[in-house]
Amino acid sequence: MDKIALTAATLYVIVLLRAGGTFAVGWLAGAGARRSRFGARISSTKFLRAERAIQRWGAPVVAVSFLTVGFQTAANFLAGSMRMPLPRYLPALFLGGAAWALIYATAGLGVLAVLGRLFAEQTALGVSAVAALLLAVCGAVLYHRRRRSGRPADDTATPEEA
Repeated sequence: MDKIALTAATLYVIVLLRAGGTFAVGWLAGAGARRSRFGARISSTKFLRAERAIQRWGAPVVAVSFLTVGFQTAANFLAGSMRMPLPRYLPALFLGGAAWALIYATAGLGVLAVLGRLFAEQTALGVSAVAALLLAVCGAVLYHRRRRSGRPADDTATPEEA
């Protein structure tokens, strides 16, 4: 078995355990919420309609969530808490998990190999590239937060504020 196939198989087992565990925790959390003082709120008509929609149409969302960063945990937890039936959830888990494992076993390892070679051969360039990437991410986050809050992106004060 070659390195990529072994890595993909290992990642596939990991993602099945992690996502399946998240689904199970969501299922238990949903069951607990239904028995708590929030049970009456959860049994409202709107909530039950949303729950039925997720039970019926949520499997494609779960499968596609594996191609995103940060959304797959929420999608699996929500599928569990909204009691998505296992015959709908498991195929989405198996397909989405396989896609995730293949992407990370090929592209993910390729990126790590390039970064490893870059740091080994030209450390200063590697550090500079990571620093530039971090600065770009921080700048984008700050810009987004300021834009969202309605404040101007620059920090110049008007004469009245000074």
